[in-house]
Amino acid sequence: MKIIRKIVIALTMVVSASAFAANPGSVEEFRYSWRLRGGVRLLAGLMFPTNGVGNLRTTFGDTIHSELLITAPTGKQGGYYAYESQMDERAKTLMTYHGYAWGKKSRNERTIFDYVKRLARIEKKTPEEIENKVKKLPEGGDQMRDILTAIYFMRQNAHTLTGPMHTKIYSDGKEYPVILKPGERKNFVIDGKNTMATAYEIVDAPGGKKWPGGVKVWLSADARRLPVRIEIQQSMASLQLDLLKIESSTMMARL
Repeated sequence: MKIIRKIVIALTMVVSASAFAANPGSVEEFRYSWRLRGGVRLLAGLMFPTNGVGNLRTTFGDTIHSELLITAPTGKQGGYYAYESQMDERAKTLMTYHGYAWGKKSRNERTIFDYVKRLARIEKKTPEEIENKVKKLPEGGDQMRDILTAIYFMRQNAHTLTGPMHTKIYSDGKEYPVILKPGERKNFVIDGKNTMATAYEIVDAPGGKKWPGGVKVWLSADARRLPVRIEIQQSMASLQLDLLKIESSTMMARL
């Protein structure tokens, strides 16, 4: 359960952000298939699904709101992970949320950032209790990002992100130093059409607190920079999402 949760948290961090500024009311929505890979697949399959579907929806307004729901093949009733992120146009994280329900277990956590008072207000809920706490933001926290806003940044700046970039990621109540960097190019077939894409990675930065994850997102080389594949690595398994179709895309890219 812990391994699967870490993988899916990393996944959501990757895909739950839209790339471009858009007119208020614009929506971007993608449909994915996902599958678990690696040695833990057979063991995990005894307790929860090893494949399913994901739906990513981002709405643009006064703020940018992204949400990802990843479920079993039978839908939400078979268990789910849900994630949300709210950010401003500068990709500053205003709110981050993640929650899950598998079998008899459920948990969710929401963090709201108060940049005026330099505080993070965290609420955790389980069937047994509700816990509230306040954490002081670190120095330099005016540019606080979660993985959602980091991917938003990468999609906006893919054309200029030509080398490694150091930043910090807020995840599960903690800050981690990471590196954003471009990688190789590869061709994908999306909806029967060839689509060239470039890999962009989020990896742990040496020194400081170690981020327990690794993410590679393949962005299409066109102006939309669609996340056509996402690969999430953990020590015993990996999760792979492949874009099936665009449910709706009414946003307007600003290049």
